Amino acid sequence: MFPEIIPARAVRGAIDGFVDHLVENYASHLEDLSQPILDVLVWLEQLLRNTPWWVVVIAAIVIAFGVSRRIGFSLAMGALLCLLGVLGLWDAGMQTLSLMIMATLLSVLVGIPLGILMARINWLRSIMLPVLDVMQTMPSFVYLIPVVMLFGLGKIPALIATVIYAVPPLIRLTDLGIRLVDREVLEASRAFGASSRQQLFGVQLPLALPNIMAGINQTTMMALSMVVIASMIGARGLGYEVLLGINRLEVGRGLLAGLGIVVLAVLFDRITQSYGHRVRRQGGQR
Repeated sequence: MFPEIIPARAVRGAIDGFVDHLVENYASHLEDLSQPILDVLVWLEQLLRNTPWWVVVIAAIVIAFGVSRRIGFSLAMGALLCLLGVLGLWDAGMQTLSLMIMATLLSVLVGIPLGILMARINWLRSIMLPVLDVMQTMPSFVYLIPVVMLFGLGKIPALIATVIYAVPPLIRLTDLGIRLVDREVLEASRAFGASSRQQLFGVQLPLALPNIMAGINQTTMMALSMVVIASMIGARGLGYEVLLGINRLEVGRGLLAGLGIVVLAVLFDRITQSYGHRVRRQGGQR
């Protein structure tokens, strides 16, 4: 037996006491703060579910064409989205799609500013790197416990758990993209009188955009990998269909829902990758 240097029971008790203190004193305040996010998520979900399917498909085709400028690719993305309806998973797919859109938007709002700060402040980067390592490697069930205690079951804890798991790649790749900007380019912009803010928005971010798009791509893929776990704490959608298949031992239900998740994953992946390739081509032409 390894000698007990630090009593594990005392450590667990201290952590439990801290979380209990948060729940007793701040849970209601956190719920109030999260209510606007929940309202937007519910509105987006209702919008996607109540919109005629062909309008959603056309919107997907238009977005795909806007990022790729390729008609064949855009029609293929529309046909891929139609596959959800063919499999009888349209409503569940729209529920999952709304959660993924919201998780991606929150990840962008959190991840890109943090990545920028990490690229500009070295001591913050040294602190954030191990934190990001923990966020990526910690089993999601571990941080689901305090999140559920604070927010209860429902969409908000599912959204928070998804963002925690999915945002690290975006932070890392934003930081990397800004740090990879050629110093000679920065020196040239500085010689022309560009301020620090002008360098950031006029030089660094445009040149780092391919890396940022790669980060968004990875974030969406990791968010989709959380849909089954999110369904365990109240999030409906394709993940819930997989969970029902597991509970009822219905292989067909689980397999079809899994194919639906793959369809959304391919849709997100191809659209974000296409935009990233287009940005690289435009950067190369300059």
